[in-house]
Amino acid sequence: MEIRTATLSDKPAIRDVARRSLQSSYSLSPQTITSGVEEWYGEEPLDSSLGSADRKLLVAESDGQIVGFSESTLTADRPWVTDEADEGRDALLLWLHIDPEYRGEGIGTALFEETIDRLRESGATTVQGRVLANNQDGTDFFESQGFERVGRTEIEIGGRTHVEYRYVAEPTGLEPLESGEQTVYVDHDESEGGSEAPFHIVYTDPDRENRYGYYCDNCGQLANAMDAMGRIECTDCGNRRKPTRWDAAYL
Repeated sequence: MEIRTATLSDKPAIRDVARRSLQSSYSLSPQTITSGVEEWYGEEPLDSSLGSADRKLLVAESDGQIVGFSESTLTADRPWVTDEADEGRDALLLWLHIDPEYRGEGIGTALFEETIDRLRESGATTVQGRVLANNQDGTDFFESQGFERVGRTEIEIGGRTHVEYRYVAEPTGLEPLESGEQTVYVDHDESEGGSEAPFHIVYTDPDRENRYGYYCDNCGQLANAMDAMGRIECTDCGNRRKPTRWDAAYL
């Protein structure tokens, strides 16, 4: 088996693996799966991922066939960190798909480890992953890799609400922030993608039990307003957060 950077010629195989993986992992309608694959792995999204310096799309190839892939992204530098030893970038594992016929052969672990190594080589200090709570194989996998569960949230998939767990390797802790007369805690290990920069989860307590809102990494302001579709827009800089995608681990 070979793990390598994906190329333009791999696009049809990537879509096929994603479709087969989703069909095996969840009881979703064919239309929902087709729509999701096209939204995330259509021609334009894949071209964008393959052309981005901050995105890493790796494929696992066995006997000339693509049997799995991972997609991850590096976020902006971490200006909130004052300790030079902890300087670096955050990374998010967006997807890890393995063809159902090849699961259980160690391909997911090998692909995961190679992905983490490449993110580290690119300056990633903290790596975050996400998985739906009802994906037991996914949660077990993250925990077997030494990731720590740091939070949970609710997301909507196909009109239904699901619980999503957040995992992180080597948690860096919380950053206290004064908001009026209250101290809140920005969790730089938990983030949502934004149009300009990530939104970090903010808690009212250091135990991460009570959610407060979001912190815009683009301008350093708190953002609490969310519409019915799960969108957030920072009123200071216009950074926008879209609704959360599906979870990363389909092993």
